Amino acid sequence: DKIEDELEMTTVCHRPEGLEQLEAQTNFTKRELQVLYRGFKNECPSGVVNEETFKQIYAQFFPHGDASMYAHYLFNAFDTAQNGSVKFEDFVMALSILLRGTVHEKLRWTFNLYDINKDGYINKEEMMDIVKAIYDMMGKYTYPVLKEDAPRQHVEVFFQKMDKNKDGVVTLDEFIESCQEDDNIMRSLQLFENVM
Repeated sequence: DKIEDELEMTTVCHRPEGLEQLEAQTNFTKRELQVLYRGFKNECPSGVVNEETFKQIYAQFFPHGDASMYAHYLFNAFDTAQNGSVKFEDFVMALSILLRGTVHEKLRWTFNLYDINKDGYINKEEMMDIVKAIYDMMGKYTYPVLKEDAPRQHVEVFFQKMDKNKDGVVTLDEFIESCQEDDNIMRSLQLFENVM
């Protein structure tokens, strides 16, 4: 851990592209970007987050569960360059989509999160991995108390709905179509909009 800390300190500090450019690429105002940047720099003085730091930050939000696996998948979705680090730009682009993006953009981002191996499809194993990670993160205080096989049942129901042509994988189009037909999913997407 100490070696990793030193490694992060010796990493050349990353300064984000101009805020004007980020303002043009995101749904945030310059003022909001400044506030976000201050918070980001506070948590990550080097201007770059590695996966370990990301997991530590994320774990603080879920004290009753184990968020490490979900944070791993989330980190990979944020790390668009797949280089093991998340810069402020990566963070802010994802946040912009999740908080202020169109329904289509949010669903595409979520599909990318579930498509663990990035082959353009979600298979049952990938969905199972994510759902298990979500259950672990929510911890034993989820209500009502969950049975051991709850994640598998959850995935079966989801997959039945989403795999429209029954070929064993869910494509982006199937995912978007299924989510748009589901009122609960649509409501949960709107929840994000009230965060900021």
